[in-house]
Amino acid sequence: MSEIKITVTEDNFEKSSPLTIALIAHDGKKPEMVAFAINQKEAMQGARIIATGTTGGYIENAGYDVVKCLSGPLGGDAQIAALIAQKEVDAVFFFRDPLDKHPHEPDVQMLMRLCDVHNIPLATNPAGARILLKGLLAVNKLSS
Repeated sequence: MSEIKITVTEDNFEKSSPLTIALIAHDGKKPEMVAFAINQKEAMQGARIIATGTTGGYIENAGYDVVKCLSGPLGGDAQIAALIAQKEVDAVFFFRDPLDKHPHEPDVQMLMRLCDVHNIPLATNPAGARILLKGLLAVNKLSS
């Protein structure tokens, strides 16, 4: 699979979409992320999906339109962190593999820290992501 390079700017996003969700998964968790995306396709319909490069490719193959950043170790986590800081992301689903080492761990920690700093909800496993998605949908319906 070849890496797609993009410049992430406000032009990548249509403001009419109610939610922007970032999807990220470490290699050992990519199958769980794809299964989650397939199972939650109806719930995430209409949301803008951004993802790190490799994860985004798998999510695209599951039938989603995805704005793909770089692969995580090549700076994709940092690109999504920048979008979080710019308030361009409503929620992050980051399925982390806590049992493996990751060379880009500082970027992972930065992304999680920025979620805390900017009060962006973060789910790190499928159970948390399901609950977070249900809450986002409930709040979105109430504010419509």
